[in-house]
Amino acid sequence: MTGRRFVAEGPGDLRARLGDGRIHLLDGAMGTVLYERGVFVNVCYDELNLSRPELVEGIHREYVEAGARILETNTFGANPVKLSSFGLEARTVEINRAAVERAREGAATARLPAGESCSDVLVLGALGPLGIRIEPWGPTAEEEARGYFTRQVEGLLDGGVDGFVLETFQDVRELGQALRAVKEMCDLPVMTQVTVEGGGRTSYGTDVEEAVRLLEEWGADAVGVNCSVGPAEILDALERMTAVSAVPLSALPNAGLPRTVGDRKIYMASPEYMARYARRMAEVGARFIGGCCGTTPDHIRAMGEALEGLEQAPVRRAPPSPVRIRTGSPRPPEPLGERSPLGRRLAEGQFTTSVELVPPLGWDPGALLGEARRARLAGVDLVSIPDAPRARARMAALPAAMLVQRETGLDVLAHYACRDRNMLGMISDLLGAAAAGVRNLLAVTGDLPPTGPYGDRASTLDIDSIGLTNVLHHLNRGVDPGGSPVEVPTPFVIGVALNHGATDLEREHRRFRWKVEAGAEFAVTQPVFAPDALLRFLDQAFAGDGPEIPVLAGVWPLDSLRTAEFLHHEVPGIQVPEEVMERMREAEARGGDAAGEEGIELAVTAATALFPRIRGIHVAAPRGSVERALEVVRRVRARMAAPVGVDG
Repeated sequence: MTGRRFVAEGPGDLRARLGDGRIHLLDGAMGTVLYERGVFVNVCYDELNLSRPELVEGIHREYVEAGARILETNTFGANPVKLSSFGLEARTVEINRAAVERAREGAATARLPAGESCSDVLVLGALGPLGIRIEPWGPTAEEEARGYFTRQVEGLLDGGVDGFVLETFQDVRELGQALRAVKEMCDLPVMTQVTVEGGGRTSYGTDVEEAVRLLEEWGADAVGVNCSVGPAEILDALERMTAVSAVPLSALPNAGLPRTVGDRKIYMASPEYMARYARRMAEVGARFIGGCCGTTPDHIRAMGEALEGLEQAPVRRAPPSPVRIRTGSPRPPEPLGERSPLGRRLAEGQFTTSVELVPPLGWDPGALLGEARRARLAGVDLVSIPDAPRARARMAALPAAMLVQRETGLDVLAHYACRDRNMLGMISDLLGAAAAGVRNLLAVTGDLPPTGPYGDRASTLDIDSIGLTNVLHHLNRGVDPGGSPVEVPTPFVIGVALNHGATDLEREHRRFRWKVEAGAEFAVTQPVFAPDALLRFLDQAFAGDGPEIPVLAGVWPLDSLRTAEFLHHEVPGIQVPEEVMERMREAEARGGDAAGEEGIELAVTAATALFPRIRGIHVAAPRGSVERALEVVRRVRARMAAPVGVDG
């Protein structure tokens, strides 16, 4: 049905219930009941609309018989992005259309009280998050995200839904794109729901009051909160939303927080407990009440019984103190040259020398501090601390950077990886780092090998380095990812990685340009063994009208032919030309330390070949050989005829 707009008809639609002032009962969880019926979590629950229609219809039927008069389709994950992980993206429209049919059939076959019919049961098309990050926190454009939602909406409209419920969104911007996708295709009413964590904020930091304001501004017909937390915290969020909302409110809490029992997660809130909170939610103004994860027909039945007698939702809109919606307007960042010694050098166009010091495997920082002191005595401008390189557990980069900075007075560049961190944890880390004096950050996605020394593991990746760069850019302007103000803007100097040796150079060019647009202020390259390759990359990267940022060239003093072969064949993004291999081969044949000397000379030659295009060098200390890295710095400076000094 692409290209035509659906117009609702008939008096018995969702809009009538939105305006009648009454309390309405929705259904509960679909996934919870499917799991209880023996469907494992590695199955696509949305596809069951096609392969096991009787199972899905039966669950809908049970919810209607429990008292629900508004059903949600079994389509929470039925968008092209999530379906693609099962190879089902081409069946998006078909699955969503079938989901509406399953809900209708479930309602039609339910045993209803005298005087009621299946036409009293509304079916809402359910949309959940895409499962990917959209701009500015990820590489997916808003238009692209909206296109994914549009394909799902098309199938739901073809099936004949009475309205839509957009639920469990953490990113209000993504929710806005889902809402826009629906509004562009039909005039059916839309209920919108965010999911919150403790304190009534989304994981992006958006206050529920701000979410209400935005969603109403964008045309939501109802706003609410669902999932994530239990009924007690949902009630707290509702009380705050009631004070600022001009549209009906909805609440669909989980059955408490899950507890792990054996290899299962069990939701412990009983139907009686949920029933008590359902009435409390109605008493503070919620008009559309149901359940989310962990709830069953038994929970919904008890909640419905508790709501009997509350024909009209009471309105209790008077918090004891004025409600303040926390919104933040971006402020100008602190001038680059005033944030750190590195920031000053970049702002003034000075050449910067950096040596990478790998943090220890244990908790004793003695060796790390010793290496940092040697680097300071050698006149190095900056030391760089990687974050668990090659995904092996070491002392974290941020505390290591704090120690080095405090004990030696050196300026430090801390790498910060997105790997195994969620958005909330990142914001906490970054604010703490700013308070502790860390000023220079290299935003990286992080190594993600399938296995490591600690066995198989699944990696968390909430956002990648592009999204992290955007987060840092916003924090520097006094705004967190949710749009809430940060009392004092952070003073970070924002660096990003540049992989000129990537296999897919077109993709790397796009990603690098996005990093610059996101707020990157300098870049550090992968080790350079072929200077011409980096120069070609930079020529193309900065050929347009966008800003050009300073680049520090990565330099790796080889110590053996074996190391060169390992880097070329086993480390993604590093290419060692055959001529370099041959020079290392010949040096090893000479014996002694000839190979080590040749590796240093190759590094110096590569670095000097990049003058004056680069603004500095970032020298690795392979196998912990800081002296070899410092020798590269000494020779490069000598060839530049630059004085060696210590920033004071």
